[in-house]
Amino acid sequence: MKLLRDTWLVFQRQVLLMFRTPVWIVVGILQPICYLLLFAPLLKAALASSGAHSYADAYRIYVPGLLSALALMGGLFTGFALLGELRAGIVERSRVTPVSRVALLLGRALREVVALLIQSLIVTLLALPFGLSVRPLDLLLAFLLLGLIALMASSVSYGLALLVASDAALGPVVNTIAQPLALLSGTLLPIALAPHWLRAAADWNPCYWAVEGTRSLFAGDVGAPAVWRALILMAALTALAVAWSARLFARRIR
Repeated sequence: MKLLRDTWLVFQRQVLLMFRTPVWIVVGILQPICYLLLFAPLLKAALASSGAHSYADAYRIYVPGLLSALALMGGLFTGFALLGELRAGIVERSRVTPVSRVALLLGRALREVVALLIQSLIVTLLALPFGLSVRPLDLLLAFLLLGLIALMASSVSYGLALLVASDAALGPVVNTIAQPLALLSGTLLPIALAPHWLRAAADWNPCYWAVEGTRSLFAGDVGAPAVWRALILMAALTALAVAWSARLFARRIR
């Protein structure tokens, strides 16, 4: 109970700080909007072989991939914020309080999940005039999956930030991890369009299954095996990532 209470207290504080500076939400949404408005309209012809016979079909395929990329890439770069707080002594001052060290990390990670869900909702609403349609319950389940991706990626990023302890080192490390994961996930274009060897490699990428599950939910196929495979896989990976980063956080922040 103490861990839950402490996590809630840290989370409330982090969300309050986030809404005091909403510019970060706006900045984080600008690039996805550019892709949505300037790239997605080109996909009707490109995705015709994947069943996209209209702009609505193209957005139904593309938007879930875009949101998954937003969750993955946005989460993996949150470690820079932790490094800034460490340099400013914010985390140092928190050590004198009785708040759980694990809660200090979880509260921050959950703040990133909230920011991601706000951005995802904005992107989804902007895609509706282009013909995108998704049932509310399917959308909620898709957002749950996106939240798991963001929580896992944020936890990994916090752990990497504690290990390298340098902005200059964290950037290349995150890019080395993020680019292969994103490219092998089919976030921009479905992996079904790729050659056989690339599809075989994607099968080993857990983020690929998360993207496929999100696309199935946006298509209204909640019973698709990809959906439940993605939920189970991402829940397990999120638990492992949180446990690893929380243990590292508790050991480093004494």
